[in-house]
Amino acid sequence: MSHALYPSSAAAPASVSIIIPTYNEAVGITKLLGHLQAAAGPDASLEILVADAGSPDGTAHLARLAGARVIECTRKGRAAQLNAGAAAATGSILYFLHADTYPPLDFLALIRRAVAAGVSSGCFRLRFDDAHWFLRANAWVTRFDIDLIRFGDQSLFVKSTSFKQAGGFREDLLLMEDQEIIGRLRKEGQFLVLPHAVETSARKYHENGVFRLQGIFTLIATLHWLGVSQARLVSLYRRFIRQGKV
Repeated sequence: MSHALYPSSAAAPASVSIIIPTYNEAVGITKLLGHLQAAAGPDASLEILVADAGSPDGTAHLARLAGARVIECTRKGRAAQLNAGAAAATGSILYFLHADTYPPLDFLALIRRAVAAGVSSGCFRLRFDDAHWFLRANAWVTRFDIDLIRFGDQSLFVKSTSFKQAGGFREDLLLMEDQEIIGRLRKEGQFLVLPHAVETSARKYHENGVFRLQGIFTLIATLHWLGVSQARLVSLYRRFIRQGKV
């Protein structure tokens, strides 16, 4: 990677808002927030927002105890929750992160340097917390800048101005909202896949079987791009995927 991507600057760091959509994430939210705070250190230009959709398991309470600002969302759905978090955020950079995904310890510096170099939006590569060969192969292909293999597990950073100009996430999409927005963000400026990986949980693969779940994901993605309705896609998701949040 060219050093031009990481210019040095004595200016104050760009403000970053981390936005985490949650529903019944009590088991892991405290650990994730601890990871983010340890990575950030005493960073006054950072805020962490948890956009919770009324989790009955106490996710919001635990998030507050861990120091996050909780946005109580009246509408459940990742796109709606992410938009609610973005609307409440004050940062010049928005960083959308799943509740079971851990960015590298230097993620803030990496994101800020990319934006300072002119990048409008981007994501990280992916790594699973499981050594299964198929999951390693899946993670390996995320280094390529191809929209068809771009999903929310990789996290997403974007300048707040670019996010607003792109129109935010489409709230009519309960599935594929994380992939759909990439094409619109590219119209607002350069999109970059950073050469560093976030680590995400393979728990859903454990629950559903690695090959079975990947087959279902591939089917849903294919049907989406063929124009199948969201209602039908959601029905398939709920029927075949265990431990789903849709």
